[in-house]
Amino acid sequence: MLWVCTVCGYVHEGEEAPEKCPKCGSPKEAFEALSEDAAKKIYDSDRTNDIHMAIVHYAMKIKALAKEGIELNLDTGCVDVFRKAHDEAWVMKQRSKAEIETHVGKGKW
Repeated sequence: MLWVCTVCGYVHEGEEAPEKCPKCGSPKEAFEALSEDAAKKIYDSDRTNDIHMAIVHYAMKIKALAKEGIELNLDTGCVDVFRKAHDEAWVMKQRSKAEIETHVGKGKW
């Protein structure tokens, strides 16, 4: 069963709500049980949300590597490839972040 903190939105999994919210410290009474449909949305989207977070993580690594390559300035061709990678990584990161926001708006967090 899933429970949501009505104060901060933290979602808890268990037979009953926690004694206090691990995020904001609100008491057990601040939690509401999620409906079966709402819980299903969260469970069904769990893996895709993880994938989006991994894409954001790797895009940040690509940006850092590309920045290093730009700073090394070996030659014009390399710098051009690194600049494109840097810019494309930003787009990938923002696209996945926007999709996560869409999921949250649909109760799939």
